[in-house]
Amino acid sequence: MQQLIECVPNFSEGCDMTIIDKITDEIKKVDGVKLIDVDPGKATNRTVVTIVGTPDEVCEAAFQAVKKAQELIDMRHHKGAHPRFGATDVCPLVPVANITMEETVQYAHKLAERIGTELNIPIYCYEFAAKEDKRKNLATCREGEYEAIPKRIGSAEWKPDYGPAEWNESVAKSGVTAVGARNFLIAYNVNLNTTSTRRANAIAFDVRERGRVKREGNPVTGKIVKDENGNPVNVPGMLKSVKGIGWYIEEYGVAQISMNLTDITVTSLHKAYEAVYERANARGIRVTGSEMVGVVPLQAMLDAGKYFLRKQERSTGIPEREIIKIAVKSMGLDELYPFDPDKKIIEYILKEDKKQLIDMNLTEFADETASESPAPGGGSISAYVGSLGAALGTMVANLSAHKRGWDERWEEFSDWAEKGMAVEKELLSLVDEDTNAFNRIMDAFGLPKSTDAEKAARKQAIDDATKYAIEVPFRVMKVAFKGFEVIRAMAEVGNPNSVTDAGVGALCARTAVMGAFLNVKINAAGLDDKAFVEGILAEGKAIEDKAIQEEKEILEIVNGKI
Repeated sequence: MQQLIECVPNFSEGCDMTIIDKITDEIKKVDGVKLIDVDPGKATNRTVVTIVGTPDEVCEAAFQAVKKAQELIDMRHHKGAHPRFGATDVCPLVPVANITMEETVQYAHKLAERIGTELNIPIYCYEFAAKEDKRKNLATCREGEYEAIPKRIGSAEWKPDYGPAEWNESVAKSGVTAVGARNFLIAYNVNLNTTSTRRANAIAFDVRERGRVKREGNPVTGKIVKDENGNPVNVPGMLKSVKGIGWYIEEYGVAQISMNLTDITVTSLHKAYEAVYERANARGIRVTGSEMVGVVPLQAMLDAGKYFLRKQERSTGIPEREIIKIAVKSMGLDELYPFDPDKKIIEYILKEDKKQLIDMNLTEFADETASESPAPGGGSISAYVGSLGAALGTMVANLSAHKRGWDERWEEFSDWAEKGMAVEKELLSLVDEDTNAFNRIMDAFGLPKSTDAEKAARKQAIDDATKYAIEVPFRVMKVAFKGFEVIRAMAEVGNPNSVTDAGVGALCARTAVMGAFLNVKINAAGLDDKAFVEGILAEGKAIEDKAIQEEKEILEIVNGKI
């Protein structure tokens, strides 16, 4: 399985698009890497770039971008609202798929060493890549920012991990860079109806994990309380794994709470929004919206959308895009500029450009099925019919969730709707997977067969592809059968005005199971692994029998209510 990592270099230039474009052009030249977001900010004079790909290729793209930034950005003239100490200020690597944090740290160290050695840029390793505990926190590494480098870089305490440990003309121009490995970080800003940076900071101190400095008496002007070592004592804020400051954004004319959510399993997007909303309101300030800097995982948006739906006592078992729309509107993510899910949600960005069957409209899908091509065929149609059956059961659940007089039962039906949506979504993914399985068989038959070795390899490839072509429709059978649970429940206790919709859903589910089983049987006929074939046919027949019985019983319920 392919390993994927994300890299999010931050460059200290947010105004000159010519410079930004030249840096990102270097990334585009590297195969195996996708540039998924470029987010410049004028007030911060900083651009956040997000790239995803295989580890070696991402590290190569990052190196070339750092090299170009060193050439084009002069830190001696840089000013901006965001803390910074280098032309490439930070360059974190983030594990995305099939790779551990430990492996990601190894790539971060290799990248840091290469930048330090080949480009003579001082490097501090931070977060999981830190070589000593005090360097884990980026803010500690960057303390004093660019202006503090001449004093810090030559000290034993802050000698860089890689690269030169002296202040010279090259370092004066490009500064230093922090290279790290971290969990997925969401850079998230909440907009306020004030221009006061001081008031915004007060809210930021309320919510961020670090909190604020403890003072005697007056919390603003009182004497700072220090510990036995003479260090200031902090009063912790509301939210774990959150960093935050307040600032004024001139281009929008508002103050913001700028937060880094460093572990969204601890503090979610919506929890951060709600905490800022609460503390702003307590200070007589209104939250007017928010801003997503860079990209966000799909699950974070779905969790947020479902949170706000539950607050309304509405069903969460609705299509993914509708949940995202609720999240966007609830948090005002489109206040400053449109929020485009296809450009901001990482899973949507990484979707293949190739049009799939499930991306077609109804007419295109029917016409593609009717064409001379043998795929899509009965397997894909079975998966799609099953998805429609699950969708009908889900529809009845959603109609029941907001039926007049049934308000107290919204959560019961929301749970059923979520189950139905899960079945629908999985079956939709199998529409294209069945066609992919067929294509794998065709590719295997096309392999060369001149030598004995080629014949053996071809035979093995055909067997593997055939087994996969059996497993895909068999999975359709099992998933489609799961839809009966929702459909039966909706026939029994759902909105009685929609009972016939549940009946049609049962017909669809049974068709999906039986249709997929036909594909299992015809593909199994060509496989030599008899034990595998006998086992899967026996299990498939049992599922088919149960599906027929389920359909029969559900239709009896439906007809009894008509």
